[in-house]
Amino acid sequence: MMMVGKFITFEGPEGGGKSTHIKRLAERLKALGHEVLLTREPGGTPTGEAIRGILQHEHTGEMVCPEAELLLFEASRAQLVRTVILPALKRGVWVLCDRFADSTTAYQGYGRGFDIETILLLNSQAMGECIPDLTILMDIDVQAGRERLVQRNLAMNTTSDRIEREAVDFHERVRAGFLALAQRWPDRIKVVNVKREPDVVAAEVWQIVERCLLRHSDMASE
Repeated sequence: MMMVGKFITFEGPEGGGKSTHIKRLAERLKALGHEVLLTREPGGTPTGEAIRGILQHEHTGEMVCPEAELLLFEASRAQLVRTVILPALKRGVWVLCDRFADSTTAYQGYGRGFDIETILLLNSQAMGECIPDLTILMDIDVQAGRERLVQRNLAMNTTSDRIEREAVDFHERVRAGFLALAQRWPDRIKVVNVKREPDVVAAEVWQIVERCLLRHSDMASE
């Protein structure tokens, strides 16, 4: 199946500013005349949002075991891919997703300790042909990320979700996992240091998108 649109995912440890920068990128792409769809994981569909409530906010009132957690993420992804992402890509839409399969590999694989190759296989089943054209890895050290979360929660009068409340060593493993994935797939995953001014970070994100996707897209349309 030929995908006409482009699929960009934003990944990284907690507090990396993914939500902020994915919106900034969307606005810049729209200014160029591209149709853009913003979505997220887990979520993005009624089924996915219900799963998000279970995974992040414990809506069922019971603790989710690690195996169920892993499979719920995959279920949310399978629904999102087939009902939202693939149809949009076929229409020529640029899809920007706040987290995707790399998060499952980092959090449930490196963080929880599940076998990495098994998770990659599960990811493949959930994604099908829907592999990101580009992944922006918003990298930040764990302590700085946690400090940002505290500031965000104070500003928005919110509390950390179930996964954000995990111990520091869990989040250290997750960050190491993301960086390992970037080494494994350097052509797709581009690391951005977010401990800089937001405008500087946004400029680097734009340069990466322009270099990896926009110029190629322009040449293909000539």
